[in-house]
Amino acid sequence: MGKRRKPSPPSRARMVVLTTAVAGGAVLASGTAHAEPAPTLAAVKEQVDRLNEEAEQAIERFNGFQEKQQKLQGEANRIQEKVARGQEAMNELRTQLGVVGAEQYRNNGIDPGIQLMLDSDPASYLGRASVQDQVAGSWTDLLKRAQDEQRKLDQERAEAAATLADLDAVGASLNTQKNQIQGKLAQSEALLNKLSAEERAKINAQEAAEKAKAAAQQAAAAERAKAADKEAADKAKAAAPAKETAGKGATATPQTPTPQAPAAQTPAPQTPAANTPPPAANTPAPPAAGGRAAAIVQFAYAQLGKPYGWSKTGPSSFDCSGLTGAAYRAADVSLPRTSQEQWKVGTRIGRGDLQPGDLVFFYPDLHHVGVYIGDGKMIHAPRTGKNIEVLAIGVMPYMGAVRP
Repeated sequence: MGKRRKPSPPSRARMVVLTTAVAGGAVLASGTAHAEPAPTLAAVKEQVDRLNEEAEQAIERFNGFQEKQQKLQGEANRIQEKVARGQEAMNELRTQLGVVGAEQYRNNGIDPGIQLMLDSDPASYLGRASVQDQVAGSWTDLLKRAQDEQRKLDQERAEAAATLADLDAVGASLNTQKNQIQGKLAQSEALLNKLSAEERAKINAQEAAEKAKAAAQQAAAAERAKAADKEAADKAKAAAPAKETAGKGATATPQTPTPQAPAAQTPAPQTPAANTPPPAANTPAPPAAGGRAAAIVQFAYAQLGKPYGWSKTGPSSFDCSGLTGAAYRAADVSLPRTSQEQWKVGTRIGRGDLQPGDLVFFYPDLHHVGVYIGDGKMIHAPRTGKNIEVLAIGVMPYMGAVRP
């Protein structure tokens, strides 16, 4: 059997080529594993919108906790004042008990029978004994009052302790909500900061186009509704003379009473209302009877261009429910602090019956609210980074309206 030849070691040049190829493959593989595609503008916008919506939900929760905190603080102050007054009453009762107790000790140190025997003036003694009985009665009354006051004081102290514990819990919830809000807004801002000025401009232009499209669709729907109303009114007008003539020709017949002819004309008076032009987007709506709606709408118009400020109720910035609450305060109407609570106040209004000054609500959890101004539009405080604006109510998921 012949000797097997050992393979010759690779040359230096071949080793360099192999090493370079392996290293290049590793770098390529590494680059392929870690490279992440840049998010599209649409994806960034969607994420920013979601974060801002979540932040607004947290803001309304924060507002609710803040309102509860203020109520609890007022309740705690009231109870603590009662405790202080109760303690003063107890201190006064203790003083009186001390005086009466000392008097009894001085007068009752000797047996009453012996005092009578030793007294040189029995009549005087009997008089003093009567006074002592009165003192004893006062002592009993004071003891009863002291016991009652102490029970009240203990109850009020327990109530104050429970209220303060609730206040601490609400304060902790406030801090949690605040951290959540700031976290959402920071994430949103970080996403936007990764975009160039040109990309930000594109997103803003896209938002404006979406709003314009929604407003145009809403205006077209309103025009179609007006046209339908006009057509119905015209048909009613055309039908009215024929019915009136038929009614006059049948006057000799007792079965056809003539007073029903005006009833056929009842749709006609609605025509002017159906054709009334909507208020311009930059002027307040006509004042309603009593002027309340006018005051609400005019206040809302006066805030246009002011910045959104979360948990703010004015005068320099507002969040959504802060703006609606302030608008109603201008008309001497008090509303709850949050949009969800404002939804519970007043009468529910159908979309076709909206009037300027009504509150309009959005999203399934009702976390956004605005002031309706007519023509399918509202004034609202949108979100952080935006200013108070006029917007068509069809842009966001519409849930309903309330007239407080």
